[in-house]
Amino acid sequence: MGKLVSLLLTTYNNEAVIGRTLASIEAQDYPFIEICVADSCSTDNTLKIIEEFRNHTKYKVVMESKKDSGIYEGLNNAYKLSSGDYVQVMNDELTVSDAISKLVRSIEELEKTTDPKTVIGAHSDLIYAEDGKVVRYWRMGQGNILSGWMPAHPTLMLKREVYEHYGLYDTSYVSASDYEFIVRILIEGGKLAYVPEVLISMYYGGTSNAAMYNYVRSITESLRGLKENHVKHPLIVTMLRTVRVALQFVNNKNLAQVLHE
Repeated sequence: MGKLVSLLLTTYNNEAVIGRTLASIEAQDYPFIEICVADSCSTDNTLKIIEEFRNHTKYKVVMESKKDSGIYEGLNNAYKLSSGDYVQVMNDELTVSDAISKLVRSIEELEKTTDPKTVIGAHSDLIYAEDGKVVRYWRMGQGNILSGWMPAHPTLMLKREVYEHYGLYDTSYVSASDYEFIVRILIEGGKLAYVPEVLISMYYGGTSNAAMYNYVRSITESLRGLKENHVKHPLIVTMLRTVRVALQFVNNKNLAQVLHE
């Protein structure tokens, strides 16, 4: 049996998009997937859609519905439901049927050429899409967090032992717990395999960029995350990261064009 991949879904009144997320998972060619859903007591048709999916999917679905404080506690709850060798947050849409296979394979290939103990996972390129148009395109590449580089959290597949060693998401953060988590796991020099393709289409919006107030809060919390993890020159790192983010925006580019570049 191959490595089991746990996909962590957090839901709250997501009936508008949850079907697309689940359909993109069902279309995967990787056979060893479990879907771990932490729902925060949805009042719309979200749970009905998930239950119907669970009755027909080829994959195992583990789900619980209980109130949480937000997406980061939800992710922690979903992780606690999981048992996979690899873990990936999955609140958006996989763009190709072999997305999970490619991430798993990239980890295995990197482990053949470097010390497997230093390999912590894999990541890929990402788009933010709205109404079929790309709003932001992250061509991630490889880099160093001190230069403002940061892998896109929605594309990140990590070994289970990463969570066991570094812990879960810090729920005292409102907008940037994912950023603090990535800083925490990368600051010691862990290696990520990279798939230079768009594997995730992220629904535009999110906690950190839904409004200017949230964006400012995200920047403030990012600074805090760097300081708490003892990263030197946190203000400079934050400024470099902000520039990198700004450069990811694209205008009037059709989704299909980007996906087939």
